[in-house]
Amino acid sequence: MKASRMATKTKLHPRNQHSEGYDFARLVAQTPELEAFTTRNPRGETTIDFKDVSAVRMLNRALLKTHYNIEFWDIPSGYLCPPIPGRVDYIHYLADLLADSNNQDIPRGPHIKALDIGTGASLVYPLTGQSEYGWSFTGVDIDAGALKSARQICEFNNLKIALRRQDNPENTFSGVIKAKDAFHLTMCNPPFHASKEKASKGTQRKWSNLGKGHSEQRNFGGQNAELWCPGGEIRFIARMVEQSTEFAQQCLWFTSLVSKKDNLQPLHRILGKARVADYKVVEMAQGQKTSRFIAWTYIKKNQRSSFAKGAET
Repeated sequence: MKASRMATKTKLHPRNQHSEGYDFARLVAQTPELEAFTTRNPRGETTIDFKDVSAVRMLNRALLKTHYNIEFWDIPSGYLCPPIPGRVDYIHYLADLLADSNNQDIPRGPHIKALDIGTGASLVYPLTGQSEYGWSFTGVDIDAGALKSARQICEFNNLKIALRRQDNPENTFSGVIKAKDAFHLTMCNPPFHASKEKASKGTQRKWSNLGKGHSEQRNFGGQNAELWCPGGEIRFIARMVEQSTEFAQQCLWFTSLVSKKDNLQPLHRILGKARVADYKVVEMAQGQKTSRFIAWTYIKKNQRSSFAKGAET
């Protein structure tokens, strides 16, 4: 089958390499195994069956190799297989956030330090962020299996990405940010369901939207800790804000994805009580879907440039 570009355009960040859709000819040329998973949609365009877990994993492997120079990538069965284009958007908007504190110039290079909370088995943010901007990443997770997978990816690709285990599930920054650490930013894709039951209902909605019907399987996978926690997204991010005060002078920007727009108002009140110096909501669009992340800092505006320079050392 001759592979071709999937023509559907998206509303991704202008610097996102996937804003014109998937170039299947290029992807198959780099990863020939992908061709076996390609098919044609009703418009005659090349695509894959996104209900097929193996197809999604192979597409990710091809994307990471073609666009981000990752020669080897795989994850254990059952772990979250993230959609690459949307994940990379978070990275690009974070670069814009840092540029706001750097005379609108995007800072690049290993002196820029990022902390990825819940880095996962896929290691998707450090892989793409390091490739796009050369930043130094530290990935944190509570799951030993996820960290084992992340280490294997680093070893096979000869990547310098620090990995740390969070031993206490009630903590986010506490226990992993060390006394001498200084980060330009932290990032997180928090579990957004409040219970296993709600996570299962969310799975069924996704399968229904994909025309699959009832299934216990997740098309993008996901362990329980990746999908839900007691209290859901609000409690998780509230705990992040609470613990961030302890490290207020060790990080320029704390950030987290927020899956539900309705959660912004209570988070605004929580951040107000924390007396942050600044707080932003950054919206991102992926196709018909709108997502967002919040960013907060305790560093005053006139001190951010000097903080960034100090974090370089």
